[in-house]
Amino acid sequence: MTPDPANLLRGLQPGVRVVVRYRIDGGFTDALGTLSAIGADTCTVSTRRGDVVIAYPLVTAAKTVPPPPPRRQARARPL
Repeated sequence: MTPDPANLLRGLQPGVRVVVRYRIDGGFTDALGTLSAIGADTCTVSTRRGDVVIAYPLVTAAKTVPPPPPRRQARARPL
């Protein structure tokens, strides 16, 4: 990951897929999704579960990631 992950996030354009590790009460958690907003003090990552607003001082690691793999088609059931 990067030495200053908050600066990496500030330098990206919205629409980039990212993973961000940040501090929460009792430890750390990750947000994986599309960077949807970049502000002066926070960034917003749109994840499968909704938007996550993350304050830059809480960010411990961040990087861009490739697009998700395409979904597999459902298997046909035997007759």
